[in-house]
Amino acid sequence: MAAVDIDVPVETEPQICNQDDLERQAEGFKEQGNALYSKKDYSEAFNYYTKAIDTCPKNASYYGNRAATLMMLCRFREALEDSQQAVRLDDCFMKGHLREGKCHLSLGNAMAASRCFQKVLELEPSNREAQQENKNAATLLEYERMADFGFEKRDFRKVVYCMDRALALASACHRFKILKAECLALLGRYPEAQSVASDILRMDSTNADALYVRGLCLYYEDCIDKAVQFFVQALRMAPDHEKARLACRNAKALKAKKEEGNQAFKNSHYEAAYQLYSEALMIDPNNIKTNAKLYCNRATAGAKLKKLDQATEDCTSAIKLDDTYIKAYLRRAQCYMDTEQYEEAVRDYEKVYQTEKTSDHKHLLKTAQLQLKKSKRKDYYKVLGVGKNATEDEIKKAYRKRALMHHPDRHSAATPEVQKEEEKKFKEVGEAFTVLSDPKKKVRYDNGHDLDDDGCFDGGDFDANNIFRAFFGGHGGGFSFDSSPDSGPGNFFFQFG
Repeated sequence: MAAVDIDVPVETEPQICNQDDLERQAEGFKEQGNALYSKKDYSEAFNYYTKAIDTCPKNASYYGNRAATLMMLCRFREALEDSQQAVRLDDCFMKGHLREGKCHLSLGNAMAASRCFQKVLELEPSNREAQQENKNAATLLEYERMADFGFEKRDFRKVVYCMDRALALASACHRFKILKAECLALLGRYPEAQSVASDILRMDSTNADALYVRGLCLYYEDCIDKAVQFFVQALRMAPDHEKARLACRNAKALKAKKEEGNQAFKNSHYEAAYQLYSEALMIDPNNIKTNAKLYCNRATAGAKLKKLDQATEDCTSAIKLDDTYIKAYLRRAQCYMDTEQYEEAVRDYEKVYQTEKTSDHKHLLKTAQLQLKKSKRKDYYKVLGVGKNATEDEIKKAYRKRALMHHPDRHSAATPEVQKEEEKKFKEVGEAFTVLSDPKKKVRYDNGHDLDDDGCFDGGDFDANNIFRAFFGGHGGGFSFDSSPDSGPGNFFFQFG
């Protein structure tokens, strides 16, 4: 039996062909949207206004209502499009011009906003909202002008101040946010700058300006490889992005020059390393963290070259750039030790130990404190004119020479002032010999002990003449100085009994 095709009627929604019916249906959608808008259910209100527009796409008020809803959802670019469509349909639609102006203002276009508010005031001169918004647009323009001037003068704090106030009026302006983030990075406030850039990238992952700022923060935090990746990505999104191009070039050059200097230092080519670090420091004065390391590296090379004063200055420059840079404090403290500036060395080591209480830092501090204490005593080695590693014979020879040079009898014909000074030096020579010729006293002296406090040596009761007589043969020996007018200065001879 042959199959028979049977047409089964399919139920469909009744088609509304009458224009009046379409308008009534669109009004119904609008009223539902209004009710939802009043309840602050903006997402659902948006859907019903969209239905109204789809039903009657030539009605300006529907676009105006949907624009208002989009503004409440902070979708200002879409709201701007709806507002512009509304005034295209009805140039006398005052609310449409007002909303278009507000969208322009929120997006940071103050001049376009001002034109819209002027149009509202032409339609309704007494409109207070338009008057106030027009003032806001003028204020925004002034903040922009001040920010541009501040950036040109490198007054980045001023720019941040202006952008904070501009964003209070133009909350959706990515341009203002990027400028603020860039200045925060230039001020070293990297977490804040990263936060602003990340917020923009969450909304627009291809934003070249935000990618540039992310890279800038990493670059200034000395994460150069990661920074280059962001700069390259920014240039991929916007090949003509000049700031990203310059930053990428600087980052690569800085990394290469620093690594070249490090390699030269490892190879003990200290002069070459010093020069390479100097060249690296010229690349980008804004890169505070990397430059602090470069100054410290150059100081290390300078110390190897015995340029201790320059090395100290380089460490100070590093600390000015980064006052938490422990390595720079340690390097400067060592330079101070090498140049016998012990008070300065103690100060730096104290700073280090307060920050990082390690046993090594404690030992360095105690060593510096000991050297400081020793430096404030008489330097008996200098008094005798010998080195700190002088042998017993060298100490005796030095005493013999200095004692005879400063003996009071030798200067009996000199002025009272000279006699007094030579007597003082004679006594100091005796003190120095008494300590350095006695192994126990010498060890305690070298270890920084105060010999007077320990009772090992009482300089107050010390008689240099007794030491002199004992050294030159005791009570049985004799000597005299020839101070006649015909003799040379300080001539002397010995008589032995």
